Amino acid sequence: MRLGYHTITWGGVVGDATGVTSIKDLFYRVNGPMNRAFADIASLGYEGVEMFDGNVADYADRPDELRDLLADAGVVLAAVYTGGNFIYPDILSDELHRVRRAAELAALFGADSLVVGGGARRASGTTGGDYAALGSALDLVTDIAEEHGLVACYHPHLSTIVESPDELDRLMPLTRIGFCPDTAHLTAGGGDPADLIRRYATRLRHVHLKDVDVATTHFLPLGQGDVNFDDVIAALNESGYDGWIVVELDSFEGDPREAAATSKKYLDTLLATAGGTLPSGEIR
Repeated sequence: MRLGYHTITWGGVVGDATGVTSIKDLFYRVNGPMNRAFADIASLGYEGVEMFDGNVADYADRPDELRDLLADAGVVLAAVYTGGNFIYPDILSDELHRVRRAAELAALFGADSLVVGGGARRASGTTGGDYAALGSALDLVTDIAEEHGLVACYHPHLSTIVESPDELDRLMPLTRIGFCPDTAHLTAGGGDPADLIRRYATRLRHVHLKDVDVATTHFLPLGQGDVNFDDVIAALNESGYDGWIVVELDSFEGDPREAAATSKKYLDTLLATAGGTLPSGEIR
């Protein structure tokens, strides 16, 4: 297993305002400096980074600049994250246009995976057809990813129609997309991430590790919340998973490198104790 870190902590997730009136242009992004994020992440011994589609799109017209930033830091682009509503037929083509752009750029910069979240909750309530629509859309996302040599995986997320274990179980038979468990979102949604990893072991394609205080749904560095990471790592080892583990933290009050260091120390100890593959990088 290879360890990466998401650049989200360097500025927190935002979206493009143009997306309010132009869905095809609604990207996720982080407002912090990517050069600092890469350098901080690399200095702690992480091997790769995950970026939002909007931040990768910033380099579409100057690809050598992003390649140089990654190379200078000594990390690779592990994955690109994107998303959509995916249940509204009238806007699906524009959402898939954005997904295709994310896939093109992910492939251009050497990423392995396209990570996708989504499945809107209607103001009027979820309908019986929403899961079928989401599943069908995710199959189209998978097609797009495969056209670009990428692996597509679905990330259950709070505020979508796939928060709880029951909702995940409802979706997964309706799509062939891979599974990207996020330990914090699954826990906050009432699930046991280790149990869900075991349940969908054959569909694991990418992993997000994040901790959470369930009482407040406040996301935390690894080892500071309620997620049972001993069992999560045991489940990953049992599954034979050997892909990317990306640590993620949406925001942090303080230096984001400090949060990344806290998680790396915890994870190194956890993997060594569990018999997982310990990366060679040292925290400095």
